[in-house]
Amino acid sequence: MNQYPNFRNLSIRAVLLLISTAAVAQVAQSPVAPTPARVPDIQAPAAPLPVQVDAASPQTPSDPSGVAPATLTFQDALKLARQNNPTYRSAVTDSRVAHEDKVQSRAALLPNVNFNSQAIYTQPRAGALPTDPRFIASNGVHEYIAQGNVHEALSLEGLGGFRHAQAAEAVARARAEIAARGLVLTVVQNYYGFVVAQRKYATAQKLADEGQQFLIISRKLENGGEVAHSDVIKAQLQFNQQSRDLQEALLAMDRSRLDLAVLVFPNFNQNFSVVDDLQSLEPLASLEEVRDAAGRKNPDLRAALASLDVAKGDVAAAWGAMLPSLSLDYFYGIDAAHFAARSTFNNQGTLIRINNLGHSASATLQFPIFSWGAGISKVKQANLHRTQARVELSFTQRQLLANLQTFYNEARAARDEQESLRQSAELAADSLHLTTLRYQAGEATVLEVVDAQNTLALSRNAYDDGQARYRAALANLQTLTGTL
Repeated sequence: MNQYPNFRNLSIRAVLLLISTAAVAQVAQSPVAPTPARVPDIQAPAAPLPVQVDAASPQTPSDPSGVAPATLTFQDALKLARQNNPTYRSAVTDSRVAHEDKVQSRAALLPNVNFNSQAIYTQPRAGALPTDPRFIASNGVHEYIAQGNVHEALSLEGLGGFRHAQAAEAVARARAEIAARGLVLTVVQNYYGFVVAQRKYATAQKLADEGQQFLIISRKLENGGEVAHSDVIKAQLQFNQQSRDLQEALLAMDRSRLDLAVLVFPNFNQNFSVVDDLQSLEPLASLEEVRDAAGRKNPDLRAALASLDVAKGDVAAAWGAMLPSLSLDYFYGIDAAHFAARSTFNNQGTLIRINNLGHSASATLQFPIFSWGAGISKVKQANLHRTQARVELSFTQRQLLANLQTFYNEARAARDEQESLRQSAELAADSLHLTTLRYQAGEATVLEVVDAQNTLALSRNAYDDGQARYRAALANLQTLTGTL
């Protein structure tokens, strides 16, 4: 209660009550039209809590070209991030490279066709026939080879290498999926972090306006002898703090804008705005559905299983290198002293025409005998990798179950708290309105008004953080299960 004598002038008191009531009511009830210079309202099914940013607030950096800022939805931001994020693009590239490795490994198991063309000259033997070569390994002074070759190599080592390539491709695909889901989580954090930063800036701006208005009211009441000067001092301190909070909120909003710009744009574009859709909460599936999706679609589990297959393929390849291998070759073409399909030579005055085209085939069976223990060493290495892959698979399965439970509980708690946070924000707005009226009527102290202002700031920021927390928790859960 007011400790000073009551010298209230009824007309002055009525005017002050009207001014303060209109100022306080604006905090909780002023509607907002979503424009680039405004932050969208905080809405809930029961009662909306609008937030407004002045048209002059620097939400979008000035663009000298005069081009209107682009409006990004979450899906737009995700699409741009997939095109420009180097980590995700690297994982996709690795997956495609692994696919080409598999194609090359499979081709090595199939017959290959080549064409060889060769000309060999050997010095003739002195004092002999002109066609008699000096080197005994040569078939003649001039030898021309033009042959097609079909080659096939059969070995367990090659088959093991193909299995390795197949499993490696599966690992790369799973890691690309992990990178894709991780990118979704990153975009969620940056996109809705920027939305929440805009909301907090709007809240700070409104509270700064409210603090300024309260400072004016306290000074008028002091001039009328209704409150002590200490109330004015406290109101001034509160307004100073709210002004600093406004500057910090602006700094946080600009920082979150830059983080999102780096993530989604290739040319560091800052001339954009985002759509605030936090109020539309996505449904949360049941725990049984989540577990079923995680068992079928979890990329970490697929990567661990594929890694075990890679290790098994390495073991097969190591053992295959110690077993016999078979090579088959088929040749068709010419191997003659003249580069022609047919040749003519003089045999004691008789011209004889011969056909140079012909074919030959060879089969080679190779037995590895001794390699100074290198083959056994490779087998031991492959077995060690296989054992490690089994341990990692078991750990991945346990980690999946733990993360699944943790992320689901986090998402469920964040969703269940939405109604409580919304109600707290509404009650805080009503409390500030009523406390200000009571202060003007001499029934509340300045500390109660300051506490009501601080409570409103905390409750509204908590409501905004709670909505973003649910989106992040849902994205975390979807990294394990895919889209629910």
